[in-house]
Amino acid sequence: MNKINYQKELDKILDKIKDTKPTLLLHSCCAPCSSYVLEYLSQYFDITIDYYNPNIDSKEEYEKRVHEQQRLVKEMNLPIKVIDAGYDPQTFFDMAKGYEEEPEGGKRCYRCYKLRLDQAAALAAREGFDYFTTTLTISPLKNAVWLNELGTKAGELSGATFLSSDFKKKGGYQRSIQLSKEYDLYRQNFCGCIFSKRESEERMHRQKNIEK
Repeated sequence: MNKINYQKELDKILDKIKDTKPTLLLHSCCAPCSSYVLEYLSQYFDITIDYYNPNIDSKEEYEKRVHEQQRLVKEMNLPIKVIDAGYDPQTFFDMAKGYEEEPEGGKRCYRCYKLRLDQAAALAAREGFDYFTTTLTISPLKNAVWLNELGTKAGELSGATFLSSDFKKKGGYQRSIQLSKEYDLYRQNFCGCIFSKRESEERMHRQKNIEK
């Protein structure tokens, strides 16, 4: 089976839409990951951000991240609305039940991707957006194949059109780091959930022991 180049798939869509500026519902996981995506896609789409992340480990962390998302949009001076879906941790824990011991990047993450993409697809269909997608593919630690497959499937089931992506391509990830520094964005050292936070803390603890 040939490996799909999702960036090339996106290029085809961008070439096709040209100057029409269709509407795009962009699921965003955080401000740093969205920075490059907003800079890139705002040239082609009328964007609305869907900030739906029930995986975040605490209300304090959630509010810090959503505030940074809102601040970034304002400081980038983009005509973009941010929909704050609210802090809903129980939805995440219900989804993660039985997968608590999965390693980061495993089946629990797959289910978390699906949870968020299903929500975005349903919202995009309900509100009549031309396309929807997610910033998650910008991370080298996220599985772009899973995300694109899940997004496409969610779109088919809801009646929304998923925009294929692999935003880490074309130097996207490096650009997001640069933009994060320019806007002095809060960059967390874990994905968001309590399980990824524990793994991050354990890695740092092991590293400190090695350096002793």
